[in-house]
Amino acid sequence: MKPTPGHIAILGAGESGVGAAILAKKQGWEIFVSDFGKVKLPFAKELDKLGVEWEQGKHSEERILNSNLIVKSPGIPDTAPLIVKAIANGIPVISEIEFAGYYNTAKTICITGSNGKTTTTMLLHHILKNGGLNVGLAGNVGDSFAKQVAEEDFDYYVLELSSFQLDGMVDFKADIALLMNITPDHLDRYDNKMENYIASKFRITQNQTEADWFIYNFDDPNITEVISKGDFKAQFAPFSLTEPQEVGGYINNEQQITININDQFTMSIHDLALKGKHNAQNSLASGIASRILEIRKESVRESLSDFVNVEHRLEFVAKVHGIEFINDSKATNVNSTWFALESMDKPTVWIVGGVDKGNDYSELYELVQDKVKAIICLGKDNEKIKAAFGAITTEIYEASSAMEAVAYGYRLARKEETVLLSPACASFDLFENYEERGNEFKKAVRSL
Repeated sequence: MKPTPGHIAILGAGESGVGAAILAKKQGWEIFVSDFGKVKLPFAKELDKLGVEWEQGKHSEERILNSNLIVKSPGIPDTAPLIVKAIANGIPVISEIEFAGYYNTAKTICITGSNGKTTTTMLLHHILKNGGLNVGLAGNVGDSFAKQVAEEDFDYYVLELSSFQLDGMVDFKADIALLMNITPDHLDRYDNKMENYIASKFRITQNQTEADWFIYNFDDPNITEVISKGDFKAQFAPFSLTEPQEVGGYINNEQQITININDQFTMSIHDLALKGKHNAQNSLASGIASRILEIRKESVRESLSDFVNVEHRLEFVAKVHGIEFINDSKATNVNSTWFALESMDKPTVWIVGGVDKGNDYSELYELVQDKVKAIICLGKDNEKIKAAFGAITTEIYEASSAMEAVAYGYRLARKEETVLLSPACASFDLFENYEERGNEFKKAVRSL
């Protein structure tokens, strides 16, 4: 329910925090923005231009706890002492997405999952835009959702939502919800309990009605188990790589996409711009959502075949003396890296490491044995990786910079082999984020 404007505290002055401030200002809230770290210059300038009060390097607790509403950055856990106090004081603590949802009148197509959500979000936005819809892109990608609600006039939004964003959403509803998969990730934020993380992902379906749609991965046991026990109001449209779906989509004999929504749509998988099993799932899910929104078949087919993938996701960088370098820096968990290794068709030198989020590397053993000729650890603490793969290969090296890792890769790989950066870990020990890690890798490759 939309609250009456009063005092709002916005915690975090990044993209989502500043976006929330822009929308709050438009809606007549008294605003205080607080960031425990240093606010980046462009955001500081934007806050000054808005004329709102803000601070950096601290959280003024008394001031924040005098608010009627708190909008927090997804990076701040619910267990942070300030958040615990706020909730104990009865102050609602929500995400920027929830706040924007109070004022949004456009239809929302929301995508979550442990892997593939960014690619699917970008792909679906590409299809809908090409199909003639007036559509925005927000959530974990694009400009802040709140900022766009304040300043744009879109009829539709494609939103990529992380579990952290979903945790701060109460009244928000997805008109079309897509759940790509659920594999262990961020378990440190969920008491190391998989069931808590699964419940967080399923928040994408909350508040849905019979008029809404839920597109989900029929091949994912974590998803189908919850669905078999749950009470869902939305119409189901599952997708599968093996099982025909009466309503939804599937791969026919592994050669043809078939989508049964508003007349049957078919397309050869060989015509898809994105290759690999996981990308077939991304294409299926995007195709189903597009057909629900009645995008013409010819337009869907064209968009699925000409899409260019997002940066840092299995991104070809260069071929140097016959050695291929691939940047998959966005692979910050084991499952993402599993997909990357699974798609390698040449002997591979694998660059892995960073901040471990409770990773279980055992599911990679078989792929590493089959495809990886050497491992380069790029991180401050590599003991867990060395322990996990030491019995599989003695070729394990350590690097403390992207430049050093690329130099090792270049030395270890031979012509017609691949050097793959797919870290399976967060980047925060050596880099600010996965983008910086990927960019440093690309810079190092181009300097060879």
